[in-house]
Parts: sequence; C-alpha cells; structure tokens
Amino acid sequence: MTVRIDASDGSGRFLAYVAEPEGIPRAAIVVIQEIFGVNPGIRQKCDDWAAMGYLALAPDLFWRLQPGIELDPDIPEQFQQALGWMNKFDQTKGIEDIESTIKAARAKLGGSGKVGAVGYCLGGRLAFMTATRTDSDATVGYYGVNIDNLLGEKHAIANPVLLHIAGADHFVTPDIQARMHEGLDDHPKVTLFDYPGEDHGFAAEMGKRRSDAAAQLADERTAAFFAEHLG
Repeated sequence: MTVRIDASDGSGRFLAYVAEPEGIPRAAIVVIQEIFGVNPGIRQKCDDWAAMGYLALAPDLFWRLQPGIELDPDIPEQFQQALGWMNKFDQTKGIEDIESTIKAARAKLGGSGKVGAVGYCLGGRLAFMTATRTDSDATVGYYGVNIDNLLGEKHAIANPVLLHIAGADHFVTPDIQARMHEGLDDHPKVTLFDYPGEDHGFAAEMGKRRSDAAAQLADERTAAFFAEHLG
C-alpha cells in the first residue's frame, strides 16, 4: 500500500510505499531508492523486510521532479533517464524527506519503536547522509557514491552504520574506496565490508547487475545488523 507524508518544508505531500508485517512490527526500516525510483525492485526490498517482521517504507524521493518515477536499469534509454533525474535531484531536500519518513514510521510504531534506514546506489550515499543528519537508529548503505566527499560529516554519526563496498565498482574507484577506509575504519560506530570483484548494483533484486552470492552475503549481514541494533 502507499501512504502520503507531509514534507517538512510545507511544499506538499509525497507518497511512500509501505509493507506491513503480520502482527506488531519489531521496528521500522526506511528503504532509500536508487536513481530508478521506487520501482519493483525497491518494493520487493520492502516486502522482504516486512516478511522478517519490520514495517518498511520507501519514500518517493524524486516527487519534487516528477512523482511516481519507476525505471528499469536494464533498458538503456531508462538508465539514461535515471542519470538525468539524479543530476537534477536536490539531495538536501531528499534527506529532509527521509527524515519526514522516519518521523512517520515512528508515529506508526506508536512513537517508541526504533527506525533504521537502508539505501542503494544514490540511496547508499543518502544512507550515509541519513546517518549524519537524522536520528536514524541504525543505517546501512550499499555501494554509495561519492561518500569520500562526505567524510567531514563523520563526527555527527551517533548510531551504528554499515557500508557495503563493491570492490570493482565502476562508479567508486579504488582510490575513493581507499579514502573511505582511511576515514571510517577507526570510527567506533561504522563497519565497512568489501566485496572484491563485485560491481555497482550487485545486490539489486533483479536484472543483469545482480550477483547472487555477494547479494546474499551482504543481505545476511544487513539482516544481522538490524536484528542487533533495531531489536
């Protein structure tokens, strides 16, 4: 199902896909989209978290550009469209919308439950920003781009963070990965896992980017991380 969430700046309301578990949720997880919008793959991520007992919400972060964008990365024309939307996207406003989604999730939990976040690609970068700029209780990023340019914010990380790094990521070069490790390996709240030989998007739910073994390992680590820190 979908719900409408009020933007914190008063500019309108945006949709979020919501997957609810059976019974009382153990916690909530905000699922942060890739550059392809809240497409079937992101909705499947939400459904999978709901099957594990979490309330899962995926906000439409491109709504200020065009509501309801859903693109397929395996279709070249749509991949190029996605790059165009990414270049127009206001990341600061996106974080504000993620924060609003976290607040909405807490309200649905009755105000006392924990809320985490997980993001992929652009969402992996936004996950790091979520960890530094919101009160997410636990945050996971998959193959986030340009995180090395955000290391000046690491002092603001107060809650646990897990980052999955694709070793052969053609968007995140080895020197960028090295800077991420140099800046974050000693941080007491941050854990980094490397996946040698894997490319960007290896944990996608479907399509040619997916690498089954690496995706399963990363997702198992994420599930354990959330079980530990969200309860």
